[in-house]
Amino acid sequence: MNDPDGEPTRLRLDLAYDGGGFRGWARQPGLRTVQGTLEAALARLLGGDPRLVVAGRTDAGVHATGQVAHLDLTGVQRARLARSRTPDPIALAPRLNGVLGQYPDLAVHRVAGAPDGFDARFSAVWRRYEYRIADRTTGYDPLSRGRTTSVAAVLDVEAMDAAARGLRGLFDFAAYCKPREGATTIRTLLEFDWHRDADGVVVANVKADAFCHSMVRALVGGCVAVGDGKLDPADLIDIRDARVRTNEVKVLAARGLTLTEVGYPADELLGVRAEQTRARRQADDGEFRGRGA
Repeated sequence: MNDPDGEPTRLRLDLAYDGGGFRGWARQPGLRTVQGTLEAALARLLGGDPRLVVAGRTDAGVHATGQVAHLDLTGVQRARLARSRTPDPIALAPRLNGVLGQYPDLAVHRVAGAPDGFDARFSAVWRRYEYRIADRTTGYDPLSRGRTTSVAAVLDVEAMDAAARGLRGLFDFAAYCKPREGATTIRTLLEFDWHRDADGVVVANVKADAFCHSMVRALVGGCVAVGDGKLDPADLIDIRDARVRTNEVKVLAARGLTLTEVGYPADELLGVRAEQTRARRQADDGEFRGRGA
Protein backbone atom coordinates (compact mmCIF):
# COMPACT_ATOMS: atom_id res chain seq x y z
CA MET A 1 0.00 0.00 0.00
CA ASN A 2 1.34 3.44 -0.95
CA ASP A 3 0.52 7.03 -0.13
CA PRO A 4 -0.08 9.56 -2.93
CA ASP A 5 3.65 10.27 -3.12
CA GLY A 6 4.44 6.61 -3.76
CA GLU A 7 5.90 5.91 -0.31
CA PRO A 8 4.82 2.59 1.27
CA THR A 9 2.31 2.92 4.11
CA ARG A 10 1.95 -0.80 4.81
CA LEU A 11 4.85 -3.25 4.90
CA ARG A 12 4.75 -7.03 4.62
CA LEU A 13 7.22 -8.94 6.79
CA ASP A 14 8.11 -12.62 6.29
CA LEU A 15 9.74 -14.14 9.35
CA ALA A 16 10.77 -17.27 11.22
CA TYR A 17 11.36 -18.08 14.88
CA ASP A 18 12.18 -20.78 17.38
CA GLY A 19 9.20 -20.60 19.70
CA GLY A 20 10.95 -22.26 22.64
CA GLY A 21 12.09 -18.96 24.13
CA PHE A 22 8.82 -17.05 23.57
CA ARG A 23 5.51 -16.98 25.40
CA GLY A 24 3.68 -17.04 22.09
CA TRP A 25 3.20 -14.43 19.42
CA ALA A 26 1.05 -11.79 21.12
CA ARG A 27 2.70 -9.11 23.23
CA GLN A 28 2.10 -9.51 26.97
CA PRO A 29 3.35 -7.17 29.70
CA GLY A 30 6.48 -8.50 31.37
CA LEU A 31 6.75 -11.56 29.09
CA ARG A 32 9.01 -12.21 26.12
CA THR A 33 6.90 -12.68 23.00
CA VAL A 34 7.61 -12.68 19.28
CA GLN A 35 5.45 -9.61 18.65
CA GLY A 36 6.95 -7.68 21.53
CA THR A 37 10.52 -8.52 20.51
CA LEU A 38 10.02 -7.62 16.86
CA GLU A 39 8.09 -4.44 17.60
CA ALA A 40 10.90 -3.31 19.93
CA ALA A 41 13.41 -3.84 17.11
CA LEU A 42 11.19 -1.91 14.68
CA ALA A 43 10.86 0.94 17.20
CA ARG A 44 14.65 1.25 17.41
CA LEU A 45 14.87 1.69 13.65
CA LEU A 46 11.67 3.60 12.86
CA GLY A 47 10.65 5.19 16.14
CA GLY A 48 7.12 5.45 17.43
CA ASP A 49 5.08 2.52 18.72
CA PRO A 50 4.89 -0.06 15.91
CA ARG A 51 1.98 -2.51 15.95
CA LEU A 52 2.13 -5.68 13.88
CA VAL A 53 -0.80 -7.70 12.53
CA VAL A 54 0.03 -11.38 12.04
CA ALA A 55 -1.33 -14.18 9.86
CA GLY A 56 -1.38 -16.75 12.67
CA ARG A 57 -1.07 -16.03 16.39
CA THR A 58 1.07 -18.95 17.50
CA ASP A 59 0.93 -20.22 21.09
CA ALA A 60 3.80 -20.40 23.55
CA GLY A 61 6.50 -22.76 22.32
CA VAL A 62 5.19 -23.04 18.74
CA HIS A 63 7.73 -22.37 15.98
CA ALA A 64 7.42 -20.72 12.57
CA THR A 65 9.36 -20.88 9.32
CA GLY A 66 6.78 -19.07 7.18
CA GLN A 67 5.03 -16.53 9.39
CA VAL A 68 3.68 -13.34 7.78
CA ALA A 69 2.85 -9.98 9.39
CA HIS A 70 2.11 -6.45 8.28
CA LEU A 71 2.96 -3.06 9.70
CA ASP A 72 1.24 0.25 8.99
CA LEU A 73 3.76 3.09 9.02
CA THR A 74 2.95 6.49 10.45
CA GLY A 75 3.97 9.62 8.57
CA VAL A 76 6.86 10.12 10.99
CA GLN A 77 8.06 6.55 10.45
CA ARG A 78 7.84 6.88 6.67
CA ALA A 79 9.88 10.07 6.85
CA ARG A 80 12.48 8.40 9.06
CA LEU A 81 12.74 5.47 6.67
CA ALA A 82 13.08 7.85 3.70
CA ARG A 83 15.93 9.72 5.42
CA SER A 84 17.90 6.58 6.25
CA ARG A 85 20.95 5.51 4.25
CA THR A 86 18.94 2.55 2.93
CA PRO A 87 15.38 3.87 2.44
CA ASP A 88 14.14 0.89 0.43
CA PRO A 89 11.93 -1.29 2.73
CA ILE A 90 13.81 -4.36 1.46
CA ALA A 91 16.83 -3.15 3.42
CA LEU A 92 14.85 -3.28 6.67
CA ALA A 93 15.22 -7.07 6.94
CA PRO A 94 19.01 -7.12 7.43
CA ARG A 95 18.81 -4.03 9.64
CA LEU A 96 16.23 -5.69 11.86
CA ASN A 97 18.28 -8.87 12.04
CA GLY A 98 21.26 -6.76 13.07
CA VAL A 99 19.24 -5.27 15.93
CA LEU A 100 18.08 -8.74 16.98
CA GLY A 101 21.71 -9.77 17.47
CA GLN A 102 23.97 -12.65 16.56
CA TYR A 103 22.32 -16.09 16.37
CA PRO A 104 18.87 -14.80 17.39
CA ASP A 105 15.83 -17.10 17.78
CA LEU A 106 13.85 -14.72 15.56
CA ALA A 107 14.76 -13.69 12.00
CA VAL A 108 13.11 -11.49 9.39
CA HIS A 109 13.59 -13.00 5.94
CA ARG A 110 11.98 -10.26 3.87
CA VAL A 111 10.36 -6.83 4.14
CA ALA A 112 8.55 -5.21 1.22
CA GLY A 113 5.84 -2.69 0.51
CA ALA A 114 2.50 -4.51 0.70
CA PRO A 115 0.24 -4.63 -2.38
CA ASP A 116 -3.00 -2.68 -2.20
CA GLY A 117 -5.59 -4.50 -0.14
CA PHE A 118 -3.10 -6.77 1.62
CA ASP A 119 -3.92 -7.75 5.21
CA ALA A 120 -1.63 -10.39 6.75
CA ARG A 121 -4.50 -11.90 8.72
CA PHE A 122 -7.69 -11.35 6.74
CA SER A 123 -6.28 -11.72 3.21
CA ALA A 124 -4.91 -15.19 3.98
CA VAL A 125 -6.79 -18.08 2.38
CA TRP A 126 -4.99 -20.89 4.24
CA ARG A 127 -2.29 -21.72 6.79
CA ARG A 128 -0.07 -24.81 6.80
CA TYR A 129 1.52 -26.44 9.85
CA GLU A 130 3.91 -29.34 10.36
CA TYR A 131 4.06 -31.52 13.46
CA ARG A 132 7.07 -33.77 14.17
CA ILE A 133 7.07 -36.85 16.43
CA ALA A 134 9.90 -39.20 17.36
CA ASP A 135 8.51 -42.58 18.44
CA ARG A 136 10.37 -45.70 19.53
CA THR A 137 11.05 -46.61 15.92
CA THR A 138 12.74 -43.26 15.31
CA GLY A 139 14.65 -43.00 18.55
CA TYR A 140 15.51 -39.83 20.45
CA ASP A 141 17.73 -37.20 18.78
CA PRO A 142 18.92 -34.62 21.33
CA LEU A 143 19.79 -32.17 18.55
CA SER A 144 16.14 -32.15 17.39
CA ARG A 145 14.52 -32.02 20.82
CA GLY A 146 13.52 -28.36 20.42
CA ARG A 147 11.23 -29.07 17.45
CA THR A 148 10.22 -32.70 17.89
CA THR A 149 7.87 -34.31 20.42
CA SER A 150 8.82 -37.75 21.76
CA VAL A 151 6.21 -40.51 22.16
CA ALA A 152 6.98 -43.74 24.03
CA ALA A 153 5.27 -46.03 21.54
CA VAL A 154 5.73 -47.58 18.12
CA LEU A 155 3.22 -45.65 16.03
CA ASP A 156 1.21 -47.11 13.16
CA VAL A 157 1.65 -44.30 10.64
CA GLU A 158 -0.69 -45.86 8.08
CA ALA A 159 -3.54 -45.90 10.60
CA MET A 160 -2.74 -42.30 11.60
CA ASP A 161 -2.79 -41.23 7.96
CA ALA A 162 -6.15 -42.92 7.38
CA ALA A 163 -7.59 -41.23 10.48
CA ALA A 164 -6.28 -37.82 9.40
CA ARG A 165 -7.68 -38.06 5.88
CA GLY A 166 -11.10 -38.96 7.30
CA LEU A 167 -11.27 -35.64 9.16
CA ARG A 168 -10.88 -33.43 6.09
CA GLY A 169 -13.62 -31.03 5.02
CA LEU A 170 -15.81 -28.23 6.38
CA PHE A 171 -16.93 -29.12 9.90
CA ASP A 172 -17.37 -27.82 13.40
CA PHE A 173 -14.12 -28.79 15.16
CA ALA A 174 -15.23 -27.75 18.67
CA ALA A 175 -14.11 -31.13 20.04
CA TYR A 176 -10.56 -30.35 18.90
CA CYS A 177 -10.40 -26.71 20.05
CA LYS A 178 -10.01 -24.89 23.34
CA PRO A 179 -13.16 -22.76 23.51
CA ARG A 180 -12.97 -18.98 23.32
CA GLU A 181 -16.06 -16.93 23.97
CA GLY A 182 -17.60 -15.62 20.75
CA ALA A 183 -15.10 -17.45 18.51
CA THR A 184 -16.31 -19.87 15.85
CA THR A 185 -14.91 -23.41 15.72
CA ILE A 186 -16.07 -24.06 12.15
CA ARG A 187 -13.08 -24.65 9.90
CA THR A 188 -12.25 -26.16 6.52
CA LEU A 189 -9.52 -28.77 6.96
CA LEU A 190 -8.00 -28.80 3.49
CA GLU A 191 -5.14 -31.26 3.99
CA PHE A 192 -4.23 -33.63 6.82
CA ASP A 193 -1.84 -36.54 6.33
CA TRP A 194 1.08 -38.36 7.96
CA HIS A 195 4.35 -39.89 6.76
CA ARG A 196 7.81 -40.81 8.03
CA ASP A 197 10.64 -38.66 6.73
CA ALA A 198 14.09 -39.88 5.69
CA ASP A 199 15.17 -40.00 9.35
CA GLY A 200 12.12 -41.96 10.44
CA VAL A 201 10.46 -38.99 12.16
CA VAL A 202 6.66 -39.12 12.00
CA VAL A 203 5.50 -35.89 10.32
CA ALA A 204 2.01 -34.43 9.99
CA ASN A 205 1.03 -31.99 7.25
CA VAL A 206 -2.00 -29.93 8.29
CA LYS A 207 -3.56 -27.22 6.12
CA ALA A 208 -6.79 -25.28 6.76
CA ASP A 209 -8.42 -21.96 6.00
CA ALA A 210 -7.76 -21.07 9.64
CA PHE A 211 -7.26 -22.82 12.98
CA CYS A 212 -8.91 -22.35 16.34
CA HIS A 213 -6.98 -22.45 19.62
CA SER A 214 -4.93 -25.69 20.03
CA MET A 215 -6.71 -27.31 17.07
CA VAL A 216 -3.61 -28.73 15.36
CA ARG A 217 -2.14 -30.18 18.54
CA ALA A 218 -5.48 -31.78 19.46
CA LEU A 219 -5.90 -33.27 15.98
CA VAL A 220 -2.37 -34.63 16.26
CA GLY A 221 -3.13 -36.03 19.71
CA GLY A 222 -6.15 -37.88 18.35
CA CYS A 223 -4.08 -39.40 15.55
CA VAL A 224 -1.36 -40.48 17.99
CA ALA A 225 -4.04 -42.31 20.01
CA VAL A 226 -4.96 -44.12 16.77
CA GLY A 227 -1.31 -44.87 15.99
CA ASP A 228 -0.88 -46.30 19.50
CA GLY A 229 -3.94 -48.53 19.12
CA LYS A 230 -6.04 -46.73 21.73
CA LEU A 231 -8.60 -45.39 19.22
CA ASP A 232 -9.83 -46.37 15.77
CA PRO A 233 -9.85 -43.90 12.84
CA ALA A 234 -13.66 -43.84 12.96
CA ASP A 235 -13.52 -42.77 16.61
CA LEU A 236 -11.93 -39.45 15.63
CA ILE A 237 -14.83 -38.73 13.31
CA ASP A 238 -17.35 -39.60 16.04
CA ILE A 239 -15.53 -37.31 18.48
CA ARG A 240 -15.52 -34.48 15.93
CA ASP A 241 -19.21 -34.88 15.18
CA ALA A 242 -20.12 -34.92 18.89
CA ARG A 243 -18.55 -31.44 19.13
CA VAL A 244 -17.60 -31.99 22.78
CA ARG A 245 -14.05 -32.05 24.11
CA THR A 246 -12.98 -35.39 25.54
CA ASN A 247 -9.98 -36.61 27.54
CA GLU A 248 -9.52 -39.37 24.92
CA VAL A 249 -7.82 -36.69 22.78
CA LYS A 250 -4.68 -35.20 24.28
CA VAL A 251 -3.28 -31.83 23.23
CA LEU A 252 0.35 -32.62 22.44
CA ALA A 253 3.32 -30.43 23.30
CA ALA A 254 3.92 -27.18 21.45
CA ARG A 255 7.56 -28.04 20.69
CA GLY A 256 6.60 -30.32 17.77
CA LEU A 257 4.51 -27.71 15.95
CA THR A 258 5.73 -25.30 13.25
CA LEU A 259 3.80 -22.83 11.09
CA THR A 260 5.41 -23.41 7.71
CA GLU A 261 3.39 -21.44 5.14
CA VAL A 262 0.58 -18.93 4.67
CA GLY A 263 -1.30 -18.74 1.38
CA TYR A 264 -2.70 -15.58 -0.23
CA PRO A 265 -4.71 -14.97 -3.41
CA ALA A 266 -3.51 -12.96 -6.41
CA ASP A 267 -2.76 -9.32 -5.63
CA GLU A 268 -5.94 -8.05 -7.29
CA LEU A 269 -8.02 -10.25 -4.95
CA LEU A 270 -6.29 -9.38 -1.67
CA GLY A 271 -8.68 -6.58 -0.69
CA VAL A 272 -11.80 -8.55 -1.60
CA ARG A 273 -10.59 -11.54 0.41
CA ALA A 274 -9.83 -9.34 3.44
CA GLU A 275 -13.29 -7.75 3.32
CA GLN A 276 -15.00 -11.13 2.99
CA THR A 277 -13.06 -12.71 5.83
CA ARG A 278 -13.54 -9.74 8.15
CA ALA A 279 -17.28 -9.63 7.46
CA ARG A 280 -17.66 -13.37 8.00
CA ARG A 281 -15.80 -13.28 11.32
CA GLN A 282 -17.90 -10.36 12.54
CA ALA A 283 -21.19 -11.90 11.44
CA ASP A 284 -20.51 -15.44 12.55
CA ASP A 285 -23.02 -16.48 15.20
CA GLY A 286 -21.32 -19.82 15.87
CA GLU A 287 -23.92 -21.97 14.06
CA PHE A 288 -22.78 -24.78 11.81
CA ARG A 289 -23.94 -23.94 8.30
CA GLY A 290 -22.58 -26.76 6.17
CA ARG A 291 -20.61 -29.98 5.88
CA GLY A 292 -17.72 -31.14 3.77
CA ALA A 293 -16.79 -34.44 2.23
